Amino acid sequence: MATTEREARVVERVPKQLCVGGHWRDARSGATFKVEDPATGSVLCEVADAGRADGLDALEAAAAAQPFWAGYPPRDRGEILRRAYELLVDRQDDLALLMTLEMGKPVGESKAEIAYAAEFFRWFSEEAVRIGGGYSVAPNGQSRLVVMRQPVGPSLLITPWNFPMAMGTRKIGPAVAAGCTVILKPAQQTPLSALALADVLQEAGLPDGVLSVLPTTDAGGLTGPLLGDGRLRKLSFTGSTPVGRALIKQSADQVLRTSMELGGNAPFIVFDDADLDAAVTGAMQAKMRNIGEACTAANRLYVQAGVAEEFTARLAERMAALRVGRGTEAGVDVGPLIDDKARGKVQELVDDAVTRGARVLLGGEAGDGPGYFYQPTVLADVPKDSEVSRTEIFGPVAPVISFRTEEEVLTEANNTEYGLVSYVFTENLGRALRMAENLESGMVGLNQGVVSNPAAPFGGVKQSGLGREGGSVGIDEYLEVKYVGIGGF
Repeated sequence: MATTEREARVVERVPKQLCVGGHWRDARSGATFKVEDPATGSVLCEVADAGRADGLDALEAAAAAQPFWAGYPPRDRGEILRRAYELLVDRQDDLALLMTLEMGKPVGESKAEIAYAAEFFRWFSEEAVRIGGGYSVAPNGQSRLVVMRQPVGPSLLITPWNFPMAMGTRKIGPAVAAGCTVILKPAQQTPLSALALADVLQEAGLPDGVLSVLPTTDAGGLTGPLLGDGRLRKLSFTGSTPVGRALIKQSADQVLRTSMELGGNAPFIVFDDADLDAAVTGAMQAKMRNIGEACTAANRLYVQAGVAEEFTARLAERMAALRVGRGTEAGVDVGPLIDDKARGKVQELVDDAVTRGARVLLGGEAGDGPGYFYQPTVLADVPKDSEVSRTEIFGPVAPVISFRTEEEVLTEANNTEYGLVSYVFTENLGRALRMAENLESGMVGLNQGVVSNPAAPFGGVKQSGLGREGGSVGIDEYLEVKYVGIGGF
């Protein structure tokens, strides 16, 4: 159970039932599952465990409400999102504590996520009234060409555990703004933030039928029937590349519109002309945000040989100053990983790198006490063939690899199936533009360690995904283009 009166109160306030078409109810089977605090291993509460029948009930509600919601005035859709934004801001402290309890990140980072999540609702509240079309004269002058954009229809949104609130608003915001009804399946590890979000949207005035939230321990059993049902028109997924591939295959029979934000293997490149203070700060942001459990996390730190030793020493000094502990405690910088499986994977990657010749400058082992803690870790002289340079780490481990030339590091950076984000630190404008143009990734951070912004398109290339979320193009993922030819001229 939660360990303080306030923690218990925050958990108690969250609905524990399923939200099916805007109505709270138990799972048809009556099943529930436990939600764990990864910092202590204790049980926070139990929530309803959705099954196949619950998913089909949600789809029935979404399909029934779709014509009504598609015709809802865009301004009114936007005002609902705006009210939801304001409620998230007002409840930032409690929602942040809730997120820390179920996910583990320090409360300060959770507060930053709530603010970031809220911004998606504010951004898309403004985009709702900017869905345009077109009118033109046919080249032969005999007809008129009208182009309109309409909501794609009922959408299934699948979100991960690492950003449980922001990934929900990043998908729900554009879907609701576009006029789509939605079914949200949150991660099993972090259902409470999603349920709290549903409660906020209801209070903001979202009509019945528009939103369902279905926590489950059987993701395939819930989503499989939905993906095979012709009433579903859209799938948006954030998660691992292997699961994304499987979902794309499942979506093929119904030729569903899909958006995929998948895994990453981000290179963080520091040239010898970089501002080292800025580069180390950027590395700390890109590596340690969210305890390293982010698809945008710096996964491979390439540092030019002339500054590699100094950069690595400074990075190790900064990492050593971080305090590890329960995220609810004051002064904690690094919380636990999400579960024991995640911690075990991180240890395997570190052990493999050391076996192949890497040097441990800091950390390299699990933390003390209950919970799934792992010490901030810096590895030097990491071989290019080590697993840690090919696999998404999802933990507080910074592997440093030395390079000599621009051509060499560009080749190494692109030598991966992933292409989500890259980071480059250099004071040379020409080099910065060359790297930005030639790095095979959907996003590039130039002299900055954080790229995520609700006003910018987020997404990757290669096996890091399909489509974009956020920015002015984010709503396009939930709109179909219809052409009307008008004759008689």
